[in-house]
Amino acid sequence: MEDIKFIQEKVKEYYWNDDINCATTNLKILSEKYDIELSYQIIDSAIGMHGAGQYGAQCGLVEGTLMFIGIMGRKLAIPDNDIINACNEFAQQFENKYKSLSCDVLRPKGFSVDNPPHLCEDFTCQAVQFNIEFVAKFSAGNKP
Repeated sequence: MEDIKFIQEKVKEYYWNDDINCATTNLKILSEKYDIELSYQIIDSAIGMHGAGQYGAQCGLVEGTLMFIGIMGRKLAIPDNDIINACNEFAQQFENKYKSLSCDVLRPKGFSVDNPPHLCEDFTCQAVQFNIEFVAKFSAGNKP
């Protein structure tokens, strides 16, 4: 089991100090964990990936991990089909564990102008731990 304290500290830092979304937070934690530098374009691309710009579509914790699986897969010279299959498996496992891939369903209270900021902090910590464990199996060559 991943060091949940590390994850909690990083999520708190990125949410409250840097005020960045779940997808970017997830990407940054994964990049730190696996020592992969992310270009500013990757970070910039995740700006609107929190439920498709708060539309409530696919969760940024899913989107960011799918991006990272591709990044990690290329770094390890994993064949494209294996990367694609890993993304499919990740989505299935995430949905099985959390019952949805949709931000609107996963986010406590959905989206409302009355919601406090970073409402998903606790869920983010749980999901990032799951994501790290999935990527560890993928990068080790084990079927996740």
